[in-house]
Amino acid sequence: MSLGTAAGGTAPVDPAASRPRLVVVSAIGVAQILAWGSSYYLPAVLAGPVVADTGWPLAWVVGALSVGLLVSGLVSPRVGHIIERHGGRPVLAASAVLLAVGLLGLALAPNLPLFVAAWVVIGFGMGAGLYDPAFSALGRLYGEDARPVITQVTLFGGFASTVCWPLTAFLAAHLGWRGACLTYAALMVAVVMPLYLLALPREAERPPKPAMAGSPPPGHVRPDQRAAFLLLAAGFTLAYGTMTIIGVHLLMLLQSQGLALAAAVGLGTLIGPAQVGGRILEMAFGKKTHPVWSLVASSVLVAVGLGLLVGVPGIAAASIVLYGMGSGIRSIARGTVPLALFGREGYAILMGRLALPTLLATAAAPLIGAWLLDSMGPHGTLAVLCGAALVNVALVLPLVPMALKNR
Repeated sequence: MSLGTAAGGTAPVDPAASRPRLVVVSAIGVAQILAWGSSYYLPAVLAGPVVADTGWPLAWVVGALSVGLLVSGLVSPRVGHIIERHGGRPVLAASAVLLAVGLLGLALAPNLPLFVAAWVVIGFGMGAGLYDPAFSALGRLYGEDARPVITQVTLFGGFASTVCWPLTAFLAAHLGWRGACLTYAALMVAVVMPLYLLALPREAERPPKPAMAGSPPPGHVRPDQRAAFLLLAAGFTLAYGTMTIIGVHLLMLLQSQGLALAAAVGLGTLIGPAQVGGRILEMAFGKKTHPVWSLVASSVLVAVGLGLLVGVPGIAAASIVLYGMGSGIRSIARGTVPLALFGREGYAILMGRLALPTLLATAAAPLIGAWLLDSMGPHGTLAVLCGAALVNVALVLPLVPMALKNR
C-alpha cells in the first residue's frame, strides 16, 4: 500500500492522467500558434507599417527582435530550473502575461528606445513560452512517453506563420500596427493564459535533491555523457543559426539563382507545408525508432536541400521542400533527442541549457547573414550555408552510437 493510500484511503493522482492528452496537446498547440505569431513572426509583417508610421530606422525595428531573442536565450537556463521544480503550468501562464505586457508596450511606445525595451519584455515571454519551455513542460509531465505529444505540438506550431501572418496583416490594415499589437496582447490574456491554466494540470513541487556522492545534480550530465551533450548543443546551435539566416534572407538567396521575385516568394511559401509534412512523416514512421534517427534525417535533408539549391538551381522547388522537411523534423528532435539521451530527471534544466546557445545563435544570425551577403554575395553565402549544413551532419553522426548503446 502506498503512503497516499495509507494516509487518506486513495492513491495519489498522477498529474499526467488528470487531463486527457488531446486536451493538453490542443491547448499548448493553439497557444504556441498565437505565441509564435505575436512574437517571433510579428516583425515580418509589422516592420514596414511601423517604419512608415514612425520613421524609425528599419534596421532597428527589425533588430529589436534580435534583442528579444538575446534576452530569451539568457533567461532560458533559469526557466528550465523553474519548470523542473514547479512544472510547466505556472511558467507557461506567466509567459502569456509577459508577452501581453510587451505587446502593450509596443502599442504604446512613443519612441524607439521604449519600442526596443518592449521587445526586452517580449524576450522574457519568448524565453518562458515558446518551444523549449513547452517541451520541458511536456517532458516533466509525461517523462519518456512525451515524444508523441511533443511531435503533435510541433504540428500545431508549424501553422503559426500560416495563421498569424494573414491575421497580422488584416489587423494592421484595419486597426493599424498599434491596434494589431493591442489585439495580440488581449489574445494573450483572454485566450492563451486561460488555455494553459485550464488544460495543464497542477504538479507537485519537486524540492532540489541533495547531491549524492559521485553523481551530478539534476540537469548536469555525467562525465560519460558530456561528449553527447556538447555535440548536441553544437549541432542545434549551428542548425538554428543556419536556418535563421535562410529564413531572413531566403528571397534574396533564391533571386540570386535567377528567379524572379514572384517566383521566389512562391517557392518560399513551400517551406511551411514542407515542415508540417516532415513532422507528419516523423510521427507516422519515427515512433518505433530512436529519436536520434530523426535528428540524422533532419540534418541530411537540410544538407541535401541546400546542396541541390547550390549545385542544381533548376530544381529549386524540390530543394526547398527537402530543406523544409528537414527543418520541420528538427523541431521535433530538439525536444525528443535530449529526453532520450539524458532521461526525464533534470530534463527541463537541460533544455534550458541547450536553449541558451541556440537562441543566442538565432539572435545573431540575421546580422551574420547580412555580413556574409555583403562580403561574399548571395552565391558565396549559399555555399557557406551548405558547408555549415554538412558540418552539422558530421556533428550529428557520432551521436548515433552514443544513443543506441544506452537503449
